[in-house]
Amino acid sequence: MSTGLTTFYQFWAYICPIAGAYIADTYWGRYKTICWSVAVAMLGHIIMIISSIPGIIGSRASLGVFILSLIVTSTGTGGFKSNVSPLVAEQYQITKCYIATTSSGERVIVDPAMTTTRIYMYFYLFINIGALIGQIGMVYAEKYVGYWLAYTLPTAVFCISPLVLWYGRNRYRRSPPQGSVLPAALHIWRYAQRGRWSWNPYKTIKNLTSDDFWESAKPSKQVGEKPRWMTFDDQWVDEVRRGFKACGVFVWFPLYWLCYNQLNNNLVSQAATMTTNGLPNDVLSNLDPLALIIFIPICDLVIYPALARAGIRFTSLKKIAWGFGTAAASMVWAAVVQYYIYKTDPCGHYAATCVDANQNPLVSPLNVWIQSGSYLLIAFSEIFASITGLEYAFTKAPTNMRSLVMSAFLFTSAVSAAIGEAFVSLSLDPLLVWNYAISAILAGVGGLLFWIIVRKLDKEEDKLNNLANGHFVEELGLNPL
Repeated sequence: MSTGLTTFYQFWAYICPIAGAYIADTYWGRYKTICWSVAVAMLGHIIMIISSIPGIIGSRASLGVFILSLIVTSTGTGGFKSNVSPLVAEQYQITKCYIATTSSGERVIVDPAMTTTRIYMYFYLFINIGALIGQIGMVYAEKYVGYWLAYTLPTAVFCISPLVLWYGRNRYRRSPPQGSVLPAALHIWRYAQRGRWSWNPYKTIKNLTSDDFWESAKPSKQVGEKPRWMTFDDQWVDEVRRGFKACGVFVWFPLYWLCYNQLNNNLVSQAATMTTNGLPNDVLSNLDPLALIIFIPICDLVIYPALARAGIRFTSLKKIAWGFGTAAASMVWAAVVQYYIYKTDPCGHYAATCVDANQNPLVSPLNVWIQSGSYLLIAFSEIFASITGLEYAFTKAPTNMRSLVMSAFLFTSAVSAAIGEAFVSLSLDPLLVWNYAISAILAGVGGLLFWIIVRKLDKEEDKLNNLANGHFVEELGLNPL
């Protein structure tokens, strides 16, 4: 049940960003949407505490209240997930490269894309500082006091969020909502498809992916009177094209998340079947945020600059492809560990339910720290794929659709959670080796196919980052139709 509830929570938390993004881009703006989402999430936290109060926990009602808390919390979480990182990144207003002179007199080119990369890396680092402190502290709070304390402490810390938002209300740079731009973007996409469909599937695919696909939807290419809905300029069509290209990149991410999702489910259960020497089995998963806290600055200050000095362009799409590869490697590691657990456990292939005559658990003699490789590899995959995915969603979206494109990226995690439900039957003995192996194969093959398909797009990276700003109906002062 725990795996099922975790998967459902993840699914719902990554579906809701679509609604949060639409509300932000169309009606409220990011700041107001974040404020209301925090309020909803706070309510969910309070309901969760109620479900764990002594006298209620363990009763039939407790599970129902807990599930309700998951739904409410994930709704609030989803509301601000698609808006928080764009709000942070858009505080940096420079969008084009420029030449600056350092204190030593050296003239250098300042690339805003690299600055945005750094913003997202440290945004992710601070998320994991909170995750590390919270997860370790809450594990011991639950073990030595109870679930009610494990839920109350993070709720108390979460109460700081409204105060921070209130303090920054007049300090944040905010992008105002610009009306419903999604219908116009879809209009462009449909309009560009005219005359490109054929009974021959190969010809259809070739036509829909041709270099001039979006040209016919540009206002300057229209002969005679333009359609009434075409209240934007050519540059905005280029931005929409870039946003759709980004969404095409995100299509592959569910295969990556299948590996990442093992982190808080099956790998924790795997640890319970190994020799822990008194260490709670869910503490070891904190190697992931710990590794991220250590290696994010190393990548930012050492690895990425060294690659640049060597003339190696480690572009966003290359990072994502490497992220798929390291995620697959982490699952290979987990599959090998699981194989040896089955080989050394007293109950063989039924390690999770192995007990002695007195119902005391019997575990494999393998030390739980053997799992470390999986967590370290997953951490590197997050640096390459997850952080870069957030950055890619922000930098490639039209400026008035940033939350929506971000929600498209986050939605891939919901798709992965839905696919993961099909793997629940593999998450039990004696099939766990297959569970990890299939995840590794899907991520590895998927990453290879991903790179083959996006190689051409990768060559456009600098061009896409330096597009001219487009103008939509709200900026032109026209009435939307």
